Amino acid sequence: MSARHPHHHHRRRRRVSATLATIAAIGLLAVGCGDDSSDSTGAPPTLDAALTTELQDVVDTTVAELGAPGAVVVVDTPDGRWETVVGTADLESGTPLEGGLRWPLRSITKSFTTTLILQLADEGLISLDDPVSTWVDGIPNGDAVTVRQLATMTSGLADYTNEAFIDDFVADPERQFTLDELIAYGAQDPPVAEPGAEAVYTNANTNILGRIVEQVTGQPFDEVLDERILEPLGLDDTVYPTDPDHGTSAVVGYQPGDGGGLEQQPVNFSVFGPAGAMITTTDDLLVWAEALATGELVEPETQRVRLEGQVLEEGPEYDLYAFGIGDLEGWWGHTGEGFGFTALVMHDEETDTSVAIFMNASNLESHGPTTLFRRLAPLLSGD
Repeated sequence: MSARHPHHHHRRRRRVSATLATIAAIGLLAVGCGDDSSDSTGAPPTLDAALTTELQDVVDTTVAELGAPGAVVVVDTPDGRWETVVGTADLESGTPLEGGLRWPLRSITKSFTTTLILQLADEGLISLDDPVSTWVDGIPNGDAVTVRQLATMTSGLADYTNEAFIDDFVADPERQFTLDELIAYGAQDPPVAEPGAEAVYTNANTNILGRIVEQVTGQPFDEVLDERILEPLGLDDTVYPTDPDHGTSAVVGYQPGDGGGLEQQPVNFSVFGPAGAMITTTDDLLVWAEALATGELVEPETQRVRLEGQVLEEGPEYDLYAFGIGDLEGWWGHTGEGFGFTALVMHDEETDTSVAIFMNASNLESHGPTTLFRRLAPLLSGD
């Protein structure tokens, strides 16, 4: 794996080591004075006060408009860092949300899984044009669907969240599903389109990629993830859960109920697999934002391939979706949603600025972090 962009590594190490000191020293909200120098604690500088006031107003207004219980937003730029935490972690107890907590990544996990695939391609262990049947048996159209089509959401395969899966989950919401089981649910149904004909976003595509990672390496997915991404980037607070004890009990996830109001959602990471099961903190997510968007862990030509995108015909809100990465407002990253949580991570290489957003609400009228990001991006670019 390549290790380019040494100045990014320097900023990352400073950022991660100083975060806890920053939070302890200045509390939940860092509204800065515009000084570009680090303070006596060694913490990174905070952003200009006028800008942070605008950012805070947008966050407060948008979270209230969406009806989300709480949100965490972190902006990291070469000029400084700003973090705000608003709202409630648990509506029943009224516990305020805090910074520094682990959050579910949901579909941001896809950007990790597809990075592993690109690394394997860089090493000549797979070809992006390999048919799925080369690595995984029993997939409909397996001789025609390629690895590339899985990652770009153009496989035409049905998703696994069908009636059979839903029935089994409702019967036992705490059941721990295996990756093989998730793949098998999707394989029960015929393709919904010919390979390459439509760009329809599904979790099934990425879960098959996760199985390909295991087949090629001969290792469990979580071990490959640790060795190839989490350890090299120092993402010590990022986890791919392998048992039900990896829950995020400090923050409760909600979505609108049938009778109105918000209802608490179950905690079961096994239903997502390599398409959405990971957990992380904002600090780790900001490190990932830069590595993902700049192609730090893959070859330059591979990164160019990663960013070749198109408009999704069905799926989350992106301006373009490419190889396990999406474009919003000219920034690259990924979003996630499910079971009471939504997330976003975006990086703008031109300004070297990253944004991470978590909310403890899903299935609202819009994807909360995306709505919020579209309002923050013009402020951060000076538009």
